Amino acid sequence: MYEKITPPSTGEKVTFNNGEPVVPDNPIIPFIRGDGTGIDLWPASQRVLDAAVEAAYGSQRQISWFKVYAGDEACEQYGTYQYLPQDTLTAIQEYGVAIKGPLTTPIGGGIRSLNVALRQINDLYACVRPCKYYMGTPSPHKTPEKLDVIIYRENTEDIYLGIEWKEGSEIAQKLIHILNSDLIPATPEHGKKQIRLDSGIGIKPISKTGSQRLVRRAMQHALRLPKAKQMVTLVHKGNIMKYTEGAFRDWGYELATSEFRNDCITERESWILGNKEDNPNISNEDNARKVEPGYDGLTPEKRQEIVQEVAQVLEAIWETHGNGKWKEKVMVNDRIADSIFQQIQTRPAEYSILATMNLNGDYLSDAAAAMVGGLGMGPGANIGDQCAIFEATHGTAPKHAGLDRVNPGSLILSGVMMLEYMGWQEAADLIKKGLGAAISNQEVTYDLARLMEPPAPELKCSEFAEAIIKHFQD
Repeated sequence: MYEKITPPSTGEKVTFNNGEPVVPDNPIIPFIRGDGTGIDLWPASQRVLDAAVEAAYGSQRQISWFKVYAGDEACEQYGTYQYLPQDTLTAIQEYGVAIKGPLTTPIGGGIRSLNVALRQINDLYACVRPCKYYMGTPSPHKTPEKLDVIIYRENTEDIYLGIEWKEGSEIAQKLIHILNSDLIPATPEHGKKQIRLDSGIGIKPISKTGSQRLVRRAMQHALRLPKAKQMVTLVHKGNIMKYTEGAFRDWGYELATSEFRNDCITERESWILGNKEDNPNISNEDNARKVEPGYDGLTPEKRQEIVQEVAQVLEAIWETHGNGKWKEKVMVNDRIADSIFQQIQTRPAEYSILATMNLNGDYLSDAAAAMVGGLGMGPGANIGDQCAIFEATHGTAPKHAGLDRVNPGSLILSGVMMLEYMGWQEAADLIKKGLGAAISNQEVTYDLARLMEPPAPELKCSEFAEAIIKHFQD
């Protein structure tokens, strides 16, 4: 079955039931060490994960690690340009849950990105990036502790699907001709727009299926949070791209208010219910006037549409959500993408789960990570219905490889996400406790130490791991 790797002799597979993992007490977990600093990061991270599982469960639970290969290390084992061998793909698909260090992007043709390839091959449609501050971590933000968000980024569509054609290529020229001559003029809303002949062409597909399965996972996660954090914000640029980004927003609301109707309230619905709670005798027209800015300046048809919306909301959910009951539900709202970049800085405490398309989520997750200490402290997961891969979110930093000095925080916290996903919360909590205590005690690697005031002593990568473990018992 495998060409160059052998699974552990002990342990069992993780299986899946309706998209959720069924985890044995001794799961076999494939791991990819990673390129560059992965040679240092993985041993430190594995040490912390194993110590936490032992401290939490004794001999009752144990991970059987299964080494698989990707990136430069795979080429050493399988031959030149064999960056992602079939052995690795088979192992991840067979055992269901895997974890990986940073991987380099291959130079030349073939695979554009190993990370993207793993997501697309395994249909890992939800990229999950928590951004939470650990006290004492150097940050450029004045109040980083107010930010505690989880970003659900759609992983398989948008421009990251990689369907594009080079400027001047035969297909690009053919597409431009068809668009300029036939399709754009046939759509009145586009007016006299034309695509320049020296353009490259890319496709931005956003599907209802892809959008709604992501929002479904975000909603399911929100229901597991404390009541005060139960909020899902749909991030989009629908004011400009109405049929892709705007559709993502609309499909997100549709999913939330159909599949999760008893458990959620939209922001707009909350205004309608709140207006009636404040004034039980308010007319639907006056309620609409409060809900919609500039109501009196709208056309009669538009005003009537909003009045009907008010009436439909009250008829549909007043009994189940009115009289303040909506305040116990998951709040679903939406924000324009450029606006949310400001708001996570100026009003970070107002957000909890952000559901985004691929490109917006890429930008937003890195920006949020910077607020709480940078990518060195940013964990990540890629989750589908039959597989999940947890990963460091930073690069390989090859110049630091083998020096035992880089920060393993991202990979360790990705391991925490893996433990939580497996239902091993006690072990996950020990690591978060130990990590927070080590940072507060200024027991950190050079990247954090040099930014502290005054600069702290620098621990090696392996020493930072041991400091985390030491604080399990605090």
